[in-house]
Amino acid sequence: AHHLDELIAGGVPAIIMADGLAAPEDIITHCEQQNVAVLASPKSAGQVIDLLRIYLAKKLAPMTTVHGVFMDVLGMGVLISGESGLGKSELALELISRGHGLVADDAVEFSRIAPNMIEGRCPPLLQNLLEVRGLGLLVIRAIFGETSVRRKMKLKLIVHLVRTTSPEANFERLPLQAQTQEVLALPIRKVVLPVAAGRNLAVLVEAAVRNVILQLRGIDTMQDFMERQAQAIQNGS
Repeated sequence: AHHLDELIAGGVPAIIMADGLAAPEDIITHCEQQNVAVLASPKSAGQVIDLLRIYLAKKLAPMTTVHGVFMDVLGMGVLISGESGLGKSELALELISRGHGLVADDAVEFSRIAPNMIEGRCPPLLQNLLEVRGLGLLVIRAIFGETSVRRKMKLKLIVHLVRTTSPEANFERLPLQAQTQEVLALPIRKVVLPVAAGRNLAVLVEAAVRNVILQLRGIDTMQDFMERQAQAIQNGS
């Protein structure tokens, strides 16, 4: 993988010999003349193709960098977004203290590694770091231990924080359809949480994640409620 990284970065084409076979002299001569790299692998051709497919899918996947905090909450990748000063990092710190994990703070690198899968990582410069106003940079791994950080997670939910005075806070109390937000052209479930004094956002984020887990299991709370309401109206009439 290291050699392939260098070749892709330099735009150098390559030929890979599988099954531990040596390249014929005429191929080596031609590759030297045309500046083509020759690599060898002891694995079978089928295994090399499978590994290359996975490697190239990740290496050449569409990428974007998003502002926010990316967390592992109950095993689910959750992006906490919102304008500066709303307390995203403070919320992340409370979630970490409750046993959840930090992937990235401030800048999150997302790549679409499959048609229905987006993976989020932390830029090397910011790994294990969380910036909290008044405290500065915190080394999360050193403060909370090895289990407090994650190397990568699949993005499954966006929790968007808004001020109570923001137009975004004026949404349906019981929305009939779940909100989504597109990341790399893939719709991701989205929850909007107004930030107000006295609201325990960490508990709300955990509840949102648990609700999404129920939805993934086929349990639709809103649909169940509408069916109960319809049944109650029918019984009353």
